[in-house]
Formats: sequence, C-alpha cells, structure tokens
Amino acid sequence: MALPMVFISPPASSLFQFPPHSEPQTIPPPHFEFPFTIPDGLYVRALDPKVPITIAAIYAVTAKALNVYNRSTDRRPWAISKTKAFHAFVVLHNVFLAVYSAWTWFGMLNALRNTIVGPAGPEGWAGTVDSFCKFHGPPGLGNAISYSQSQGTWESITGTPSLTSEGSPSRADTGRLWNEGLAFYGWLFYVSKFYEVIDTLIILAKGKFSSTLQTYHHAGAMMAMWAGMRYMATPIWIFVFFNSAIHALMYTYFTVTAFNIRVPTIIKRSLTSLQISQFIIGASCAMIHSFISYLVPIQVKVSPAEATAAVSAAASASPLATNFFDSFKQVVFGAAEAAGMAAVVSSPNTISTQPGASYITRYQKVDCITTSGATFAIWLNVIYLAPLTYLFVSFFIASYLRRSKAEVVRAKSNPDRRRSNVMLAEKASWDAAKGIEREVYGESKDGATVIEDSDDSSNNDRLHPSSAARVNGHVNGKANGKKH
Repeated sequence: MALPMVFISPPASSLFQFPPHSEPQTIPPPHFEFPFTIPDGLYVRALDPKVPITIAAIYAVTAKALNVYNRSTDRRPWAISKTKAFHAFVVLHNVFLAVYSAWTWFGMLNALRNTIVGPAGPEGWAGTVDSFCKFHGPPGLGNAISYSQSQGTWESITGTPSLTSEGSPSRADTGRLWNEGLAFYGWLFYVSKFYEVIDTLIILAKGKFSSTLQTYHHAGAMMAMWAGMRYMATPIWIFVFFNSAIHALMYTYFTVTAFNIRVPTIIKRSLTSLQISQFIIGASCAMIHSFISYLVPIQVKVSPAEATAAVSAAASASPLATNFFDSFKQVVFGAAEAAGMAAVVSSPNTISTQPGASYITRYQKVDCITTSGATFAIWLNVIYLAPLTYLFVSFFIASYLRRSKAEVVRAKSNPDRRRSNVMLAEKASWDAAKGIEREVYGESKDGATVIEDSDDSSNNDRLHPSSAARVNGHVNGKANGKKH
C-alpha cells in the first residue's frame, strides 16, 4: 500500500473544549540573538487573560462614550486636533508603527528562513509541514517535541525528549520557529495591539465616529493574538508575518497622506486588496491546520520472523502513485486506513539488519494540532474574522447587483461598450473591499477616508457603506451629495 505522507484527517473531538486546558504553559523566548531581553515574568503576566479582556473592555467603552460626546458637539473637532503638536504626534505615531511593523516582518522572515524546510528535500512535504506545525525540539522530521494532552507531558515520537527540569522543551534548542523568533516577535506584536487603539483616538479627536466594526476589529485583534501566543498555536505565525507586512505599508500610507501627498491609484488599490485578502486567506489557512496530519518514519527493532513478514507485506503493497491526480487522491483520501494505525510497514528496502537484530521503518501518524488550547486559538481567530468575511460578501452582492442594473441602462444607449460579468465582478470586489476598509479603519489621520479612489466608470457607481449595521442599505453614491 502506497503511503501518503501528508493528508487530511478530522480533529479529535477532545480538542474542542471550553475553557481550553491550561496546559501547556507558555514558554518565554530564549535569551539569545535578539535585540533585547523580555523578562520572563513580564512575558507570562502579559499573557494572563485578564490583561487583554480588561484593556479591550476599557477601549470599547471609551470609544462608545466618545462617540456620544462627538455626537453631542455636532462632530466638532477637538481643540487639540488643530494644534501643530497634534499633527506632529500623528506623524510620529504613523512612522513608529510603520518602522516597527517592518522590523517585525523582517524578524519573522529570518525566523521562517531559518526553520522552514522545503518540500524538495529528502523529507518531502512531511518535512515541510512538520517544520510549520511543530514549534519545539530539535529540527528534523520526527525530532519535534509535542505536548500530549492525554498524558499531560511533553514527548517525542522518536525517543526520550530532552526536557528542562520543569519538564518543558529547552529554550536553547534552535531550528524551530518558536525559539527562532515567533516567541519574541509574536509577543511584541500582541502587545502592539494595545497601542494601536491610538488610531481610534486620533479619529475621535478629529470629531469623527468610531464605527462598531472598527471597535470590534481592534478589541478582537487583542483577544485573537493573545490566544495564539498564550497557547502557542501553530497558525499564529501567519498573522504576525502577514499582518506586520500589511501594517508597514498601511502606516507608511498614513504618514504620506498626513502631508497631503497624493498616492497613485495602483498603490491604493493594491493596499486595499492586501488588507482584505489577509482577513479571508488568513482565516482559511488557520482553519486548515486543525485538519492536517502526516506520517513520520521511525526505526523499530523487530525479531527475524517479524522482519520476514514485513518483507512479504511490503512486496504485496500497491504501487506508488504515477501521476498528479493519483498523488492528490492519496494525500486527501488515501490515508484513512493509515491514519487509524499506530504503525505501518513501508517497503522492503527500509529493513536493515544488524548483528542479532533487525529494524524496520514504521510510520506513525502525527497531528498538526494536539492541544485544546491551540484549537481554541485557531477557531477564535476564525470566528473573529467571520463578520468581516460576511460583510465583504454582502457588500459584493449589493454592488454587483447595482452595477448590473446600471450596465443594462448603459447598454441600451451604447451596446458596444457593454462590460462583461467578469469586469463587473472585479469592480464589485473593489467596492466591497473599500466598504470593509472604511468600516474597519474609519477615516485617515488627515480627515480623509483611509483609502479613497475614483472609479473609471463614474462617481455614481462608487460604494460608500456608512455603517456595518446597515448591510442591506449601505450603497450611497456621491450623486446624492452625501460625503463620508
């Protein structure tokens, strides 16, 4: 039987529990090769759930209270927002976050380069998936140290793991993503979510309102990052790496617009597309981790009789896949039998004989996610991003229907210029992206919409959602004279 090395399998039901199991405890980063040292006590205390819950609650209440205040003053800008000191602060705030985000992205890039194994290597895709899924232990397929929730201990499938006196993985090990940078840069990125609420205060100081979705976005980001770091959930690297890249570009844009410099349309469109893509793609990639498993080869000592039986079993096994489609079916569907076996004999050439002993290669199933805490963190992120995905779809449908009706009218007067459905869908996607962006990010620091762009069809076709709560009535064009 040909054995797929990476496959899809349903997660164990025991991983879905709330509240999640408190073990394993978060492991602070090592004290080497980083610009500075984060005290272990501070690192652990900041990941206490009371910290993000308290800050998120205070932020949400404050934002809503200041919304009420701005409404009572008829959206009059605060006096401080008209000062040069305020403008200087806004610029420095944006520059700081742009530089910090770029620094985080570069640090994570180096961490990924030092730890992720390419599929062209001898371990194939299993080695690649293992380097992404397992954060602790020495590098190499089968060398990882994973936490067994059923046993309540850290363990390795290839032997006795090297643990500290506290029974946790060593912080001196290199070659895995947690020690190589995620523990360090990820924690700082989590803390930066508390600082980013200043974005909302700047908007409020301009006399504008903080939308419900914007408040939800900032508060939710605190909780999502907390869960990922607290439970050392595998997919959290996706958010640290990609979100820091988007933020580096976004805050650079904010800095430029603060000086009333016009940004080319292509840059605006690209930035908006990246902002929305990270939500949808990030949630999808995170969710997949719960279903990924792979087989790890291990050497097992057997008797001569068992070795002979292994040769016979391997010789009668089905041949390897001969094309892409066969390989794909094996990866997705062909592992059902193998996944239920603790060990499987591979092929005759994996049997080695030493004086007085024979060894065969068996394959053990390894799940990417093994703890309820990591499972909780993954699905909290998915749930957090679900409203944004729903809103995107709602905006897209409304814009597509509106554009389709307008196109029918246009075609009657000029049939030669009728646009294809593909072009209409592309423009509807752009409208939806702009709509979500306005809801999440509100208005930019210079008082304009965060990313604003003209549509080459006509200004009447532009989508201006005014509230996330009005999903079914969010289309307001410039034709009606209403500004946002």
